[in-house]
Amino acid sequence: MSRDDSSRGKKPSGRQGGNFKKKSYARGNSPIKKNTTASKPQDPNSIRLNKYVANSGVCSRRDADIYIAAGSVTVNGKPITEMGYKVKLSDEVKFDGQLLNPVKREYVLLNKPKDFVTTIRDDRGKRHVSGLISSASKSKLLPVDKLEKEHTGLLLFTNDGNMTKTLKSPINGLRKIYHLVLEQELRSADLKKIQEGVVVDEKVVRVQDISFIADAPKREVGIEIYSSRNKIVERLFETLGYKIQKLDRVVYGGLTKKDLPRGHWRYLTDQEVINFKMIK
Repeated sequence: MSRDDSSRGKKPSGRQGGNFKKKSYARGNSPIKKNTTASKPQDPNSIRLNKYVANSGVCSRRDADIYIAAGSVTVNGKPITEMGYKVKLSDEVKFDGQLLNPVKREYVLLNKPKDFVTTIRDDRGKRHVSGLISSASKSKLLPVDKLEKEHTGLLLFTNDGNMTKTLKSPINGLRKIYHLVLEQELRSADLKKIQEGVVVDEKVVRVQDISFIADAPKREVGIEIYSSRNKIVERLFETLGYKIQKLDRVVYGGLTKKDLPRGHWRYLTDQEVINFKMIK
């Protein structure tokens, strides 16, 4: 058999055929057709209506579809029932007559370490708590309240202005527990005064509870308070002649430091957000 005869009937391989490329075939031996239709560019200033509603915090996206179909959502004064409808960020969207904000509400809890400032003003050269949660969100999250640079503990961040306003001045107060280390031992007489109420700036400060820390020097106390007055714990002890050496906020609302090491953060759970929204 000649060389030509021996190669007869064989399919050339890629190596033998030089620039030969094997064709790809779909089922039925028809060539695969490539999709040559260019994808339509997305408008960065538009968003699906159900996502817009869900981001505003009214409900989930699935429930938003139900409300849209029921005609409860209007865009620029016109009821929209079309699924998949897109709106521009400049449009006026209302749910049952209430104006909505499409920015997704986010809530982050930080266990603040020492030597980080929480003030919003520009503190050049100082480490700010916002740097510790920079990877948590693309939105600008602000602390609900403040902890002094030298103090540590729980700090809540959010872009939910309504919640921030509520938590800063709740009618019934917001539960907070602090672990304090004083520069001198707390006298039992002063402990009793705090329990009964101490006048600070012509207003009586009521504490829910205060006690010495078990198996620790008398300089260490735990205090539970519901007041939202600025720096009230420090001012309370200063009124009695004590200076706080260390302050650590271990409970904020219903939140604790459990499984949250110093300098770390976590997102609030859906139930935790609901609990805070119930505060009046």
